[in-house]
Amino acid sequence: MSELVSRRIQLDDTEDVMEYMYRQGFTDGLPVVPPTEEKVLALLKAAGVDHDLIIGAIPERNRIITAEKLAVNAVMAGCLEAFFPVVITAVKAMCDPAFGLHGPSASTAGAAILVIVNGPVAEQVGMNNGQNLFGPGRRANATIGRAISLAMLNLGGPEFDRSTLGHPGKFTYCIAEDETTAWVPLHVQRGFSPERSTVTVFAAEAPNQVQNHSASKGEEILMTIADRMTALGTFNMLGSCQCALVICQEHYQTLAAQGWDKKQVQQFLYEKARRPLSDLEPCGLVTRTQESGATEITAVPSPEDILLLVAGGEAGRFSAFIPGWSGINSSRAVTQEITGCAGGT
Repeated sequence: MSELVSRRIQLDDTEDVMEYMYRQGFTDGLPVVPPTEEKVLALLKAAGVDHDLIIGAIPERNRIITAEKLAVNAVMAGCLEAFFPVVITAVKAMCDPAFGLHGPSASTAGAAILVIVNGPVAEQVGMNNGQNLFGPGRRANATIGRAISLAMLNLGGPEFDRSTLGHPGKFTYCIAEDETTAWVPLHVQRGFSPERSTVTVFAAEAPNQVQNHSASKGEEILMTIADRMTALGTFNMLGSCQCALVICQEHYQTLAAQGWDKKQVQQFLYEKARRPLSDLEPCGLVTRTQESGATEITAVPSPEDILLLVAGGEAGRFSAFIPGWSGINSSRAVTQEITGCAGGT
């Protein structure tokens, strides 16, 4: 007898399965892979986890996420066996109290969960860190991110998502960093050794593209990015909020050739991405910073609160600023090491 505890459903054919999933509200609006017992067991075996292992919990909702239920959603998303340890680690990171999962996933602001994969596993499972980074076309990126979204829908509770608008990252929002550059990878900056594989999760708005095709100096590129980081309509201009920043290959090449490293970029942007509080008054905006007696507001609380990575296609001088959600007292990016797969321990 199978060890799985999930309810079995007998249907006649594939079309019936799809229509049943739609009627039950199990999908994100797109077709799903039928989660057969064989496929679910294969994912659990590949990750070396028991079906009843508790991966995480959302205490505010009295919800727990077991390995079996997560595997069901990963199968539905189209994940291969090799992807499942990445999915497990992402959910563990999301359920870390520092991430505060209930907040960003229930807020009207509509943040999605950005998943950033670092280390050897990214190449091993075929993740895209280059051309069309946030777009379609790569199974690993698409299905790992989608597994997270389906898990939030089916295990986190669809009734809690109160997004006013949402954004397409709620379907899938998963990328890898290009670690072939001279810059220190994100996971190393966050305390892991280069040979480890990690997942970083971040409650994020959609990417804000930043173009600068004419700048010949690194400082000019960064000033353009700093300007985008200070748009008054983001949480980053309300104080104490993290952000992510993807530097494209052409912008990176200019910066690296002129001696910039990640720490210098983070420090420069921390110093330049700020505005006087008086700029908020015509918009009727109120910020936490006003309570401290400060006269200006920074886009991030510290240089380290910029999650900085190099990724994207080799052609095109387009980088991306990704605003965060609320503030660091409500949600912080969390990085955890992947285990149970090549590239992990």
